[in-house]
Amino acid sequence: MTADPYQLLAQRLDSLPNGFPPTEDGSELRLLACLFAPEEAALAAQLRLTKESPEQIAARTGGDLEQIGQMLKSMARRGLIAAGRTDAGLGFGLLPFVVGIYEMQIGRIDAELARLFEDYYHKAFGGILSVAPPVHRVIPVGESVKVGLEIRPYDSAAGIVANAQAWGVLDCICRVQKALIGEACEHPVDVCMALSSKPGAFDHSPVVRALTQEQALETLQRAAQAGLVHSVSNNQRDTWYICNCCTCSCGVLRGLKELGIANVVVRSPFVNQVDEDRCLACGDCLEACQFGALSLGTTAQVDAYRCTGCGVCVLTCPEGALGLVPRPAEDVPAIPETEMDWMRQRAAARGIDLGQVL
Repeated sequence: MTADPYQLLAQRLDSLPNGFPPTEDGSELRLLACLFAPEEAALAAQLRLTKESPEQIAARTGGDLEQIGQMLKSMARRGLIAAGRTDAGLGFGLLPFVVGIYEMQIGRIDAELARLFEDYYHKAFGGILSVAPPVHRVIPVGESVKVGLEIRPYDSAAGIVANAQAWGVLDCICRVQKALIGEACEHPVDVCMALSSKPGAFDHSPVVRALTQEQALETLQRAAQAGLVHSVSNNQRDTWYICNCCTCSCGVLRGLKELGIANVVVRSPFVNQVDEDRCLACGDCLEACQFGALSLGTTAQVDAYRCTGCGVCVLTCPEGALGLVPRPAEDVPAIPETEMDWMRQRAAARGIDLGQVL
């Protein structure tokens, strides 16, 4: 009996460090069937994270080179697999479902895909979010950190932007997805940011609108003023995106609000502090905090465990009574240096053999 190609692909995706947990009713298979043709799923299930040329893939899988080359290019154009230059020429590799395949569907997501994702989200997505180290980490709004405190470059949104050579903005797939199922929130959509070390990387993109560095910083500011939380991949080097998230729509932060997973993100190395002499107990900050980290007595009170150190509430205080200060060193986790370091830690936590997919 021939194996179901969607089952094979689902198992392959779940063998990656990010994970793609199965469901009892096959929700993950219906989601993949909406994206991949059967023959594409069968081919993608044989790819590795390390990019290979069509010739290498055909030799390894025993497939027809011309057919494989056409399918690989078609899938890459639709954001279903990764493509890039290798020593052997143009290469193709497997993408994780999140962060990867799903986010790349912003140019083609429709109501059907949105509903299928929502169904899968509630049945299995917690299995992605509950594993350490988390997929995302929070970085603070720059103005929220008290003057004079040092911020490591990888903990600074402005520093990450400064280290890039190309900048772009695209619609947030999370807020688009929620809108398509009739659950839109009020936050702006066009604030998800893409970064690259290659100048001009987004100049001809059909989905990403190229920005200047100044425009990228303005986008960060606009997102912060809208009450959105900056989050990035959980590694120090080569950050290629900045998500501007909310607990009402973001697939990661919804894990806290809807799935009850406390540590869905790595908190920033800062925590909110209240200047009691300035605080008027007006309550503006409580409305801004998406994590339930603030309460009101004679002054605002901070729950350091719930506080992610995003700094969004700081911007709302009319008296300047709030500011981020360093967390105790023992409460600040080590951030993996590279994405590969993160994958190794994640694979070890999940008990999977990373060597099988590289």
